[in-house]
This record gives sequence, C-alpha cells and structure tokens, in this order.
Amino acid sequence: MDILLDPNVAYLFLAGGVLLALLAVLAPGSGILEISALIALVLAGYAALQIPINYWALVVLFLGVVAFILSVRQSKSLILLGVSIALLVIGSAFLFAEGPWWQPAVNPFLALVVSGLSAGFFWIAATKYLEAERKRPVHDLKSLIGQIGEAKSDIYSDGSVQVAGELWSARSTEPISDGSVVRVVKREGFVLIVEPLEEHQS
Repeated sequence: MDILLDPNVAYLFLAGGVLLALLAVLAPGSGILEISALIALVLAGYAALQIPINYWALVVLFLGVVAFILSVRQSKSLILLGVSIALLVIGSAFLFAEGPWWQPAVNPFLALVVSGLSAGFFWIAATKYLEAERKRPVHDLKSLIGQIGEAKSDIYSDGSVQVAGELWSARSTEPISDGSVVRVVKREGFVLIVEPLEEHQS
C-alpha cells in the first residue's frame, strides 16, 4: 500500500474517483461506474489520511468546481472554463503537503493534463446533457388529438393503434375491432383514447 502514499498516485485515484462519480451521475443505472468511483475514492481517502493536506488547496479546488459549473450553465463560457481549469490545476498540484507550502507535491504537468482533459470532457458532456434536457420533444403530443388512425389490434380496455406513422397504446369506451379506422379523441400520458370513425361521422 506504500505506493498509495505517493502524492501523484493518490492524486490520480482522487481525480479518477471524481471523474467516475460524475459519469455515474450523467449515466446512472449500471452500477459499474458507482462501484469503481467508490473504490477509487476510498483509496484516495486512505492516502489523504496518511499524507498532510493543504486546506487552502481544497478551497482552490472548490472554487475551480464552482467556476466549472458556471462555465457550463452560462452559455458555454470559455473564459470561465479557462479559470476553472487553472484553479483545478493549482489546487490539485498543491493538495498534498510535502515540504514547503509553495512547493507542489503533485507533478504540475500531471495536474495540468488530468485537470485539463477532465474539465474539457465534462464541459462537452454537461453542455450536451443540458441541451438535451432543454430540448422540446420532437413530437407535439397535443397534435395527435383529432388525427385519424388504424386499429392494429382489438381495442377496448387496451390495444394498439397506428397514428401519425407510429404505433401507440390505445383504449376505447367501446369495443373496436382490428383494422377499424379510428379517431383520437383524447390522450392520457402516452395512451390514446380513440373512437370508431364511422360512429363519429354518423
């Protein structure tokens, strides 16, 4: 375990743990990312308990994370992104205290590469995620009301119908046979309420 007490190795585990944790937030569910992040952070935590820490560097790292979040949310600000990378590099390089306070324990080049690549990756990933979150649905579900479709199964308490070129779950207040022409009269979530077109026209 002595290798974990090398500040450069401890820094890599810390950066890797944070990276995996953020990936797990963006793509939850598999469990692999969560477990890997936990292992990396536990190893980094073990090293942090053995190696003295510059608490001012923790503050700088925190400010770097804040600047990164702002760079993502404020229209992809490259200036804030640059500031966040600079703060992350400085905070990372001086996080572990070995020797004088002004002498970085982590190799500055290593901190620059890891922080720069991580910040750049998450800037792209987070902006894409926010764009997808804000994007309007491709289908205007309200426009389905009144459209004509075809029953693809017998419909009553449940069934399926082809409307606007897509297959939808459907219900009706009365039995509708497979192949009948129907009209959408209502929508309940992603279930369409339909009626026979012939009855509507009579």
